[in-house]
Amino acid sequence: MSRMSGVLVLVACLLVGVSGCQKEGATGRAATPAANAAGTPASAPSAPVALEDVMERDPRYIVGISYPPEARAYPGLAKSLKAYAESARAELKQAVAGLDGNPPTGPYDLSLAYSMLLETPDVVAVAADGSSYTGGAHGNPLVARFVWLPRRGEALTAARLVQDPAGWAPISAYVREALATRLSERLDEEAPTPGDRAEMLRTGARMIDEGTMPEAANFDQFEPIAGAGGRLAGLRFVFPPYQVGPYSDGVQSVEVPAAVLLPVIAPSYRTLFEGG
Repeated sequence: MSRMSGVLVLVACLLVGVSGCQKEGATGRAATPAANAAGTPASAPSAPVALEDVMERDPRYIVGISYPPEARAYPGLAKSLKAYAESARAELKQAVAGLDGNPPTGPYDLSLAYSMLLETPDVVAVAADGSSYTGGAHGNPLVARFVWLPRRGEALTAARLVQDPAGWAPISAYVREALATRLSERLDEEAPTPGDRAEMLRTGARMIDEGTMPEAANFDQFEPIAGAGGRLAGLRFVFPPYQVGPYSDGVQSVEVPAAVLLPVIAPSYRTLFEGG
């Protein structure tokens, strides 16, 4: 069973135990996903950070957070992981406080699981996936990626990777083309009427264009793709629901090869990639 599945099972089991206590109440507003805390590099060696799984149960809410044990070896990275989780947890508690003593119609919950994506002497990557429910039709997705450079003791963020704002133009163009092609192919398979297809394509293209504007903030969630000789073959840019498509499309991603990245990334990071 994956770590994410384990957290979901935990939350599901806790919900069964709490549901009998909560039969009525008011619905709350969905929490905003916590900001990505990976962008704060360590300026000095960090003290060890305790990463302990969280299993918290209350008549009004349930929290399940699972950390990868391997991340404890990297204090700076561990600090970012804990900060992200605590931020999401604080938002949940704030929503609970907003109930003013009234029980929710169903327990609010936070389910967050971290998983190791890559671990090499040069690059360590961790994924954070989950959701926070504070009322409404569905939970708010929590999607974040953390890339740590052990030899340098710093986080690799989009703003550090591409320091010239103009450098995001070719990356944006590559990602847009991939997403637009995927959308068109999907609509072909769904075979809507010509009028519906044109409208869905127009709406989808607008979301893609808005969510992939050539700015670092739109590309701050990415996963390194392992290549030959310990170097990276490219990056997989990850887009949470709503950024480049409706909620029903879920998390989307596009792999951008090193050949596209190398001309625009900062010189100090090119050696991390194949051909750099």
